[in-house]
Amino acid sequence: MVLEQERVLALSPAARAAGIGRGMRRGGVLMLLPEARLYERDPAREAEALDAVALAMLQYTPQVALAEEATLLMDIGASLRLFGGIRALCARVRASLRALGFTAAVSCAPTARAAWLLARYGGQHGGRGGAYGRVPGRSLRMASLERRLDRLPVALLPPARLYAAWFEGLGCERLGELRRLPRPGLQRRCGRELLDMLDAAYGLCPELFDWVAPPESFRARLELFDRIEQADLLLAGAGHLVLQLVGWLCARQFAVERITLLMEHERGRVAMPPTPLEIALAEPTWRDEHLMRLLKERLAKQELPAPVIGLALEALQVRAMAPPTESLFPEPGGTEEDRMRMLELLVARLGPENVLQALPQADYRPEVANEWVPVQQKVRPSERAARLPPDVASLPRPSWLLAKPIALLMRNHRPFYGSPLKVASTPERIEAGWWSETQTRDYFIAEGQDHTLYWIYRERIVGSGADAEPRWYLHGLFG
Repeated sequence: MVLEQERVLALSPAARAAGIGRGMRRGGVLMLLPEARLYERDPAREAEALDAVALAMLQYTPQVALAEEATLLMDIGASLRLFGGIRALCARVRASLRALGFTAAVSCAPTARAAWLLARYGGQHGGRGGAYGRVPGRSLRMASLERRLDRLPVALLPPARLYAAWFEGLGCERLGELRRLPRPGLQRRCGRELLDMLDAAYGLCPELFDWVAPPESFRARLELFDRIEQADLLLAGAGHLVLQLVGWLCARQFAVERITLLMEHERGRVAMPPTPLEIALAEPTWRDEHLMRLLKERLAKQELPAPVIGLALEALQVRAMAPPTESLFPEPGGTEEDRMRMLELLVARLGPENVLQALPQADYRPEVANEWVPVQQKVRPSERAARLPPDVASLPRPSWLLAKPIALLMRNHRPFYGSPLKVASTPERIEAGWWSETQTRDYFIAEGQDHTLYWIYRERIVGSGADAEPRWYLHGLFG
């Protein structure tokens, strides 16, 4: 697969309709279209853009190479089944390029140089056929590839452009006609490079590439087109950086646990440090959809102290990508990863102080046997089990514990709650808290006439009032 990034010199449809062509002088362009906008090329920024696209494409294949004339070469032979075939993969590549803010001519062929030629031809003609007819940009068989390559113009080969007038004089305009010329004379006239490139396109010689190597750590920056004063408008720029992060994670086989989005402000005398937006993930991920949802929620609540002129994204904490589950059947109700993503989305929307999890304490008293902590606070199962009393698993506990016990009425010497309650269990005595608040209670499971189960307790009376009638309280309900 080949991606050919359209350069600044590419013409817009309006310019083509006005009769403007490549190679025209500035004065001629303005005479035909006075309102035309001319932009000078910036090679440094073009190289940065190409590197950003290459980094994002690593999510589809680890074999990405930079080629001449703003072109990327991708070996996707091992990725077709993973992404659902060539059509689905091309659609995803085009969607990623649109999210990055670029357009490209996408072509596929059994050889890299052939795909490069098809992409160059498609980029020059905008997917339409030129004087040589329509040449599709996707060819997966060598037989059909040779027929399509034979129809391409000779000028597509960079070594042949220096001898364009000579080829025109010979009447050699297509690659098929070029192949029929005597090779010794062609090599003496044009050099070996032209023949090597031609042989590589037709699969007659091996191709060697220097694949893009992802950096050891990730940090990407994007300069915005204007000063942005509303944080939610930064989401598109953040998505540009997230795509590069996903490509880097896939290439390095990492999952990210914590990222920071730095929002850069004005420089000079009014300079101020960047505003950080940190996102800590409860479950490591390498998916751009989940990261974008979290960024959208956080940016919607972010207040900017000053206009933003640039963005930077850093991966502060990563870990090795977890292998897929080995279970034969999927878990009902979604996987653990789906549950953690939902919790992270709630934290981003409601705030960490409003999404809590239960953390048991080593205490038998029901009121203090649990502590609510932020859901992002990681508690290991071993630590959670160590906090529990050793025999708590064998003790009955209600699914709904009242925040404050309710005093029960007594009728015919029996506790009453809507109906007389019948004790249905042996007592569980809780006598603890001598260091803070002593509790002396006997807990029972009671059953009402509607067969609802309640957790009640009788407060033990010690001391001088031992002969007084005991007091009963409702503390919980069983599901």
